[in-house]
Amino acid sequence: MRYLPHTPEEIDAMLATVGAAGLDELFASVPTDCRMARPWDLPAPRSEWELNDHLRALAASMGVDEQTAVLVGAGSYHHHVPETVRALAGRSEFLTSYTPYQPEMAQGTLQAIFEYQTLTARLLGVDVVNASMYDGASALAEALLMALRIAKKKRRVAVAKAIHPHYRAVVRAYLQPAGFEIVELDTLASGRTDLDGLAAHGDLAAVALQSPNFFGVIEDLDSAATTIHQADALLVAAFTEPLAYGLFKNPGACGADIVCGEGQSFGLSRSFGGPYLGMFGCKAPFTRNLPGRLVGETKDAEGRRGYVLTLATREQHIRREKATSNICSNQGLCALTAAIYMASLGGTGLRQLARLNYDRAEYLKGLLVRAGARIVFAGPTFNEFVVEFAADFRPARERLLAKNIVAGLELGALYPELAGRYLFCVTETIDKKTMDIIAAEVAA
Repeated sequence: MRYLPHTPEEIDAMLATVGAAGLDELFASVPTDCRMARPWDLPAPRSEWELNDHLRALAASMGVDEQTAVLVGAGSYHHHVPETVRALAGRSEFLTSYTPYQPEMAQGTLQAIFEYQTLTARLLGVDVVNASMYDGASALAEALLMALRIAKKKRRVAVAKAIHPHYRAVVRAYLQPAGFEIVELDTLASGRTDLDGLAAHGDLAAVALQSPNFFGVIEDLDSAATTIHQADALLVAAFTEPLAYGLFKNPGACGADIVCGEGQSFGLSRSFGGPYLGMFGCKAPFTRNLPGRLVGETKDAEGRRGYVLTLATREQHIRREKATSNICSNQGLCALTAAIYMASLGGTGLRQLARLNYDRAEYLKGLLVRAGARIVFAGPTFNEFVVEFAADFRPARERLLAKNIVAGLELGALYPELAGRYLFCVTETIDKKTMDIIAAEVAA
């Protein structure tokens, strides 16, 4: 067992330290109607091995286990995690640290964040990266708020419909109560975002695109940056799969002003949705408007290398009303894990892994087309693609589920106009045998 509860003796010692006679007195400030009056309905205590057996039984009841081949991405991706990542991120000095509230006493944590910032800046092609954010969705919302601060008097942003629907929902939750207007941009037959007539949408502070987008399609960010900048707006480039930048040109090199997205692919377990990692960076001129914290390298009075918080424009460091963000920081362990993952693979490893993902997805694409399916969007893709089948795919999908294969995500609930189409995701964890089985079921 990794964590053990406090003993009665330890509880008594802590109560004596704070001057409380018992736990009831400790919580006396909580109103009575906010406290549970009945006993907890808990099972009888179990031994450690009984508890392990119980947990294994619960795990076995899940519809998806470690042996299941899951071809569903949609913002959460299954990748192999090198053992170096688990071993280093699980060390006690990292695992038990949260965030450097006393920076001068947390040099190891600060250096880890500094290394994460450096690696992420290189990956995304930006000048400055913050110490990480909660997740990709909130990072996108913060990026648009940042763009509105930079634009000052502008009150409108444009968001591509090909951005993850959950991300767009978070953007609405952040911006609409504050009185900002959100314009949604349609998707072309290629799967890319339609930027024609952008000027007709009025005075935009920023335009947000995702690449690869929700459909797996690579946006033409070079062309988009030119069009958006001609409209006197900032380009906010989002992502859910940063591994793509091991193979494709990164957003910063394409002219993006702010880059943000989800870093879960870099060593973090899917874990039913979190905790995940929000990556966030920008061009140097916008640094003062960056939410969260920046760690910098310096020297002390004796000339020794040291690390400091060079920028901390958040509510816990300055007056709340002056903070660029009141909800921004991520667990330091998530950023550290991503840094270890990037360092473990290196630039060559990221390129090789990205190529493997691309090749396997293209292999399944070809199999499905030969089995009679149609690829819905013509644009180039990475990892994910949308498929339309000649016949109802549901019976074949049920047969595949019986073979422990989860084949694609039906898009009707998220995009009603794409009902009956399926979003497939292929990473290095999906082997040729599995893909051949899927194609055979489709052709049957």
